[in-house]
Amino acid sequence: MTDETRWERPDHAGIRKQFEDRFRQMHDEGTDTAGEARFIDMLLDRGSTVLDAGCGTGRLTAELNLRGHLCIGVDKDPKLLKTAKELHGPGHDFLRSDLVDVTGEWLAAGGLPRTYDLIAAIGNVMAYLAPGSEIQVLRNFAALLTDGGRLVTGFAADRDYTLEQFDDDASAAGFRVEHRFGSWQLAAFDDDADWATTVLRRSGQ
Repeated sequence: MTDETRWERPDHAGIRKQFEDRFRQMHDEGTDTAGEARFIDMLLDRGSTVLDAGCGTGRLTAELNLRGHLCIGVDKDPKLLKTAKELHGPGHDFLRSDLVDVTGEWLAAGGLPRTYDLIAAIGNVMAYLAPGSEIQVLRNFAALLTDGGRLVTGFAADRDYTLEQFDDDASAAGFRVEHRFGSWQLAAFDDDADWATTVLRRSGQ
């Protein structure tokens, strides 16, 4: 494990509990939490491989697996991974790792695909990484993608890690922005948008 992420900061303890409690309640109540999965499923061929980077309570991993893809969830937070396994049961791979340490070799050692058709980092994942680690995580993502593979991210525009910083780091890691929306429902993105859903490809593809 590497440096403390923004998610792990002591002053975020309340945010962590609120996040877990919220998605437990939504799951128990049968609330539709598949908006991101519908967006991502639209981008994929049937039976694609997906890495859910920062999978949290596992809703995206579970939903994409139900839709016929092979989705692997990875998160650093052991409590959220425990919740993911409790909520979604067997049949899903939920692994613990800091995203800065996730490589094809590490995944292959666990009998999982070395490369992926799409990597998803939804729910403010990029904004919760350890400060300064973002570009290495993006380089890891680039190395994990198949030819023509995509990276999909979603995070709020008011975080310490800004969208401008993200764009600079993504470009340095070899990505280009293919699409950007102001929501998971394809709302237009503009300077007043408080959310950015971004689809990227490796440059040259």
